[in-house]
Amino acid sequence: MSAEIAALVCAALLQIGTLFVLAVFANMELGSRWTMSPRDLAPEHQLSRFTARLKRAYENHFEGLALFIAAVVAVEASGENSAVTALAAWAYVIARLAYVPAYVMGLVPWRSVLFGVGLMATLVMLFAALI
Repeated sequence: MSAEIAALVCAALLQIGTLFVLAVFANMELGSRWTMSPRDLAPEHQLSRFTARLKRAYENHFEGLALFIAAVVAVEASGENSAVTALAAWAYVIARLAYVPAYVMGLVPWRSVLFGVGLMATLVMLFAALI
């Protein structure tokens, strides 16, 4: 397994782990009656600041993950795997791993810096695939 694919697997596991933590807190706060419903109506009360931030971090990771998947596929398909693309892939994973708690704790500007690191790592991989 290439380093880029291994990093992609870890990024997906991070997303699943974030979903698990989010589900636990959302169920505690909103109750399973609402979380298991079709959600046609708004919940009776809002999520706490912590859980709402965790939800936004989870949703934001989908945006970055879609581009990261494209970058990994491009690198793998082009055969342009290198130490640079491996480093970029792991930089993405580490940045996203740090991004979730930074977002939840409201660490400004660090969550934006970490988002930028992940995006730049993805761009490095995409450009490497073009060479």
